[in-house]
Amino acid sequence: MDSHHLNVIKYCPRCGSSKFPAVSNKSFKCNGCRFHFYINSAAAVAGLIFNEKGELLFTRRSIHPHSGMLDLPGGFVDPNENVEDAMVRELKEELNLEVVSLEYFASCPNEYEFSGFNVFTVDMAFIIKAKTLEGLTAQDDISGYEFIALYEVDFNELPAKSMQYFVKKLQHG
Repeated sequence: MDSHHLNVIKYCPRCGSSKFPAVSNKSFKCNGCRFHFYINSAAAVAGLIFNEKGELLFTRRSIHPHSGMLDLPGGFVDPNENVEDAMVRELKEELNLEVVSLEYFASCPNEYEFSGFNVFTVDMAFIIKAKTLEGLTAQDDISGYEFIALYEVDFNELPAKSMQYFVKKLQHG
C-alpha cells in the first residue's frame, strides 16, 4: 500500500488535531495526543453458488462503487460476527437464499474507493450449497442476479480484483 492511499485522513479521530501525519504506509500518529491509528483490512465474504448446469451465480451491484456491474453475492462481516454467519446472513439479505452448507474456498485482498476513502478488505470465498435456487429475489444492495458459465465471464464487467481471482481460480480447477 502506498502512502498516497492514506492522504484522505486529515484529523485525529481521538482529539481532532490536524497534526496527524502518516508515519508509515499503514498508520498515522497524532502529534497532539499521541494516538496511533492503523489502517487494517476489513473482513468480507463472497458466495460461490452453482446451478445444475454448472453456471456460477453473479449479482448486479445497485450501489457505488461499481453500480450496475457484476459481483459475487456477499458483503462485509459485522463486528462480533464470524465469517460463516456473515456469509449466511448476506445471502439471506441479498437473495433470500437459505444455505445448507458452506465450505471455505480461498481468500484475496481487495481495495476500492468509497466516499473518497480507500477501503481495504480481505475477501473470503465459500462454496455454497443452497436449499433451493428457486424463488431468489434481488434485494438489499443488488439490482439483479444471473448465472454465467465460468468461461463466459466478462472480467471487464467484474471490477473487483478479488472476485476476478476467485473466478480464475475456479476456472483453473
